[in-house]
Amino acid sequence: MGPVILLLVLVVLVLWIAVSCLKIVPQAQAYVIERLGAYQGTWSVGFHLRMPFIDKIARKVNLKEQVADFPPQPVITKDNVTMRIDTVVFYQITDPKLFTYGVENPMMAIENLTATTLRNIIGDLELDQTLTSRETINTKMRANLDIATDPWGIKVNRVELKNIIPPAEIQNAMEKQMKAERERREAVTRAEGEKKAKILEAEGAKESAILRAEADKESAILRADAEREKRIREADGEAQAIRKVQQANADGIRMLREAGADESVLKIKSLEAFEKVADGQATTILLPAELEGIASLGVMLKEGMKAAQ
Repeated sequence: MGPVILLLVLVVLVLWIAVSCLKIVPQAQAYVIERLGAYQGTWSVGFHLRMPFIDKIARKVNLKEQVADFPPQPVITKDNVTMRIDTVVFYQITDPKLFTYGVENPMMAIENLTATTLRNIIGDLELDQTLTSRETINTKMRANLDIATDPWGIKVNRVELKNIIPPAEIQNAMEKQMKAERERREAVTRAEGEKKAKILEAEGAKESAILRAEADKESAILRADAEREKRIREADGEAQAIRKVQQANADGIRMLREAGADESVLKIKSLEAFEKVADGQATTILLPAELEGIASLGVMLKEGMKAAQ
């Protein structure tokens, strides 16, 4: 039984060693392999076999883009204002060998490098420039960090200033300034609104006056047209009345003539027609010479008839 158990133990041990030598590297990772303490190679994604007791995995490296959020760092601006700024660094490991052997603690090295680079950049800017130049600061920091971390097999893709925290007194002053600016803008807006309202009111009054003047003008024109039409109608009526009177006289004379009246009667009727035409509107009526005798005869007959009565 002893040799059988020993054989089984040996078989199990060999199987365990064989299985332990089989390694599968997952996606987005790389394994740094050392043989007898020296760098042997870098395993990429897939199935790999290592030598037992000789090869070992020195480091498993994550090749994904990673984010490092560092705590706020105190910095001093060019105008001697101390503030605290925390940064966020987006980086990716491009060379697992350099990342493993380039620096002792890569993350601590990136944090310290970020702090010193930030202090150098902010030291050349004043407070107002620091608050309004985030994009410029981000660009400069990314370029400097990318160059500094390249020997470590790290590529810095992006750097963002997460928060800029000025001192409390600076914050109070900024809040007061912002409040004053908002009040000023409100006053300007209110003044502009009142100005526009007055302009609109004046324009409305002007437009109303123009409309009233046009209405008065049109009303006067209509009254004048009505008066002129009235006079034209009155003149037409008078003319028609005169024409009717003349027509009646002419009809009467024609009827006398048809009845056989002599020239004397016709002339007397003509005189009566002239008298009606005059109707007291004129003081002198010019008659033909041949009618004068007839007129005298008519007067004499009229006086004789009065005496007989």
